[in-house]
Amino acid sequence: MPQNTPLTRRAFSQLAASSLAMPMLGLRVHAATPVTVASLFGADKPETKVWARIKELVDAKLPGRFDFRIVQNAALGGEKEVAEGLRLGSVQASLSTISALSGWVPESQVLDAPFVFRDAAHVRRVVDGPIGDGLKAKFAAQNFIVPSFINYGARHLLTKEPVTKPTQLAGKRIRVIQSPLHTELWRAFGANPTPIPIPETYNALQTGVVDMMDLTKSAYAGFKLYEVVPYLTETGHIWATGVMMFAAPFWKSLKDDERAVLSAAATEAARYFDQMIVEDEKLSMEKAAAAGGKTVQIDDRAAWEAGARGVWQALAPKVGGLDKIEAIARTS
Repeated sequence: MPQNTPLTRRAFSQLAASSLAMPMLGLRVHAATPVTVASLFGADKPETKVWARIKELVDAKLPGRFDFRIVQNAALGGEKEVAEGLRLGSVQASLSTISALSGWVPESQVLDAPFVFRDAAHVRRVVDGPIGDGLKAKFAAQNFIVPSFINYGARHLLTKEPVTKPTQLAGKRIRVIQSPLHTELWRAFGANPTPIPIPETYNALQTGVVDMMDLTKSAYAGFKLYEVVPYLTETGHIWATGVMMFAAPFWKSLKDDERAVLSAAATEAARYFDQMIVEDEKLSMEKAAAAGGKTVQIDDRAAWEAGARGVWQALAPKVGGLDKIEAIARTS
């Protein structure tokens, strides 16, 4: 347009539209990558809070690069459904218990071996060592990228009536995780295991489909299970190890710097998660007690352990041998 040519209304409109379009083009180029995160619980639980922490850590390093969309309260399904979503790429990230992934990585069941781990520190030493590194590689081969392990706390028995001896389990119907190890454990005590997804357990217990189940203290209160199974027997039979995981299709689409930042954030957040679980367990049991929940101690721990050691024998061929399980149990 010549310098002295008047700027007509039409020309002005075209120029304005062009100017507005330019930044929009820039926004499209740098649009945030959506990250759909599945959580089984609401905003007040560690399973959801940990992703808010990851978002903070990632945004501090890569502002505007990712759009974390945290879907709460098992709206995307239970652990099995979410795991399938990660493998297909429809879900980008989530947490999971090792048990729920054992169908894809049977070797991971070594972390679920009953009465092997003494405490959370014992678990952490094992998963941060060669055993943990080997399992991460096996998870990756199944389309689960695992930057870090997490600890949900110990699993305990939840019942409608007080249970203190393993002989009281004979003939009882118990809800179990969809895992062969958990099935074998409760069969060893004479119970009848029934795999049921976690979102369906409350109704199954309420209607009598099953009589009991096992779970961590945090999840016991998170699902309000004290309303249908008011007794928690402190067996501490399995330390519920979990993973913080990303979908392989999503992970492979990222740049190196993005992977590095997400991995570092997940590793830092995993320690934060473990701390939150300890705090949440205390609050959870206070909440359960206020609603009528009761804590019961076992009478004869040796009897419980004797039944569990039989499971070690059955588990051994899947995880690298009985010597490996016993070595983990002796880890200092």
